[in-house]
Amino acid sequence: MNDARPNILLILVDQHRADCLGANGHPLLRTPHLDGLAASGTNFEHAYTPIPLCVPARNCLVYGQWSFQHGVLANTGTEAGRPAPFGRPAVTRLLADSGYQLGHVGKWHVDHDHGPEEYGFSISVPEGDYWGWREEQGYAPRTMAGNWFGATDSAIPAAASRLAWGADRTIESLGKLSQGDSPFFMMWTPSEPHLPNMVPSPFAEMYAPESIPPWPSFPDSLQGKPYIQRQQRRTWRIDDWTWDQWAPVVGRYLGEISLIDQQVGRVLDALEAHGLSQNTVVVYTSDHGDMCGAHGMIDKHYVMYDDIVRVPLIVRWPGEATPGAVCRSFVTHALDLAATLCDIAGIPVPDAFQGQSVRPLVRGDDTGREDIFSAYHGAQFGLYSQRMVRDQRWKYIWNPTAEDELYDLQDDPGELRNLAQLPDDVEQLQRLRSRLVEWMEETGDPILNGWTRAQLLEGLKA
Repeated sequence: MNDARPNILLILVDQHRADCLGANGHPLLRTPHLDGLAASGTNFEHAYTPIPLCVPARNCLVYGQWSFQHGVLANTGTEAGRPAPFGRPAVTRLLADSGYQLGHVGKWHVDHDHGPEEYGFSISVPEGDYWGWREEQGYAPRTMAGNWFGATDSAIPAAASRLAWGADRTIESLGKLSQGDSPFFMMWTPSEPHLPNMVPSPFAEMYAPESIPPWPSFPDSLQGKPYIQRQQRRTWRIDDWTWDQWAPVVGRYLGEISLIDQQVGRVLDALEAHGLSQNTVVVYTSDHGDMCGAHGMIDKHYVMYDDIVRVPLIVRWPGEATPGAVCRSFVTHALDLAATLCDIAGIPVPDAFQGQSVRPLVRGDDTGREDIFSAYHGAQFGLYSQRMVRDQRWKYIWNPTAEDELYDLQDDPGELRNLAQLPDDVEQLQRLRSRLVEWMEETGDPILNGWTRAQLLEGLKA
């Protein structure tokens, strides 16, 4: 007898800003397939990453825990880059043990010592295989003329891009997985639109630089903000860049997102061709966002602006989601996705998991969390702890070794004015500090101790 549980297709891209979707209101960006996915499912407006960094965020999804709980604090090769202890409950192994067939295409970026096969995947196509394929097709190597700021990849057509190759491999894997009697979990994790955006034509030229308006936060002077933000600009040698210099970089980033959209459309068409659409839950999301010129900064690191902590999240769940629904509840996307995958598969959620299934939200019960949190620990420029709490109006960022940050998102959605030092907002500041301490107590955050507790609760912070 066939297993009637739904199939699952998870598309997890890298560094896609939540505001860079047509469905989320971007004035220029053309993303018809992702917009169509949102129109047939639920679009989550307030999905937040538990940590705005690639490897830790992906471990949050696999292990259903905060970074300081599973222990992966930074990317591999950095000062704090360590894998999680292997063997703890992982959602992928739980799915495999419950009878799901698992397939993975793309960048793994979970465990440097253990590959997808050891996490339950029977099909695994590493993204690195693309380069050999590209050479075999007779295409020249990808240029790095633009360094981390990107360039046009003029050696290939869009159909030979790494994204198109990944979509091809995903479509092939879906064909194999659909032949069995068991449900499947297919995971496609392309590196794009992570910088450098090396984009083939016509996508590289799709958005003319002169047509792209600056981000609302671009004129940020960083006055009254932590020193490390100014240092981030200097480290990248972009501290004096004008918008005319940024606009081509942003244009390629937007073009790569449109290329992602095209390839997502091809994968969704393949689901339809295999007769799988009505019994497959489709999830599109990103591990975190990208500064991409916002606040005059690039990449991520040492900040908790919505540009990087807020992510796109679309869930099409036939029979559950009301088509075209928009959910405004806060979602901790990686942690909640881990719990949701268990819910879809009918698996008990392990006690160690910290998230909650989005099924009630998909069904229209829009009464979720009142606030949301995120954590950060540092990266290639050194260790640097941060914790964030935000509600519908206010955001507080605790920087234990630098100035704190407080933003009124109603009056200042671009997060330009740091209000943490102003006496007029001391009540909001203390309320959010107290709420942050509650959350750190609930989650067992090891940074909370006698010294830091006093700093937060007794006003010992400058």
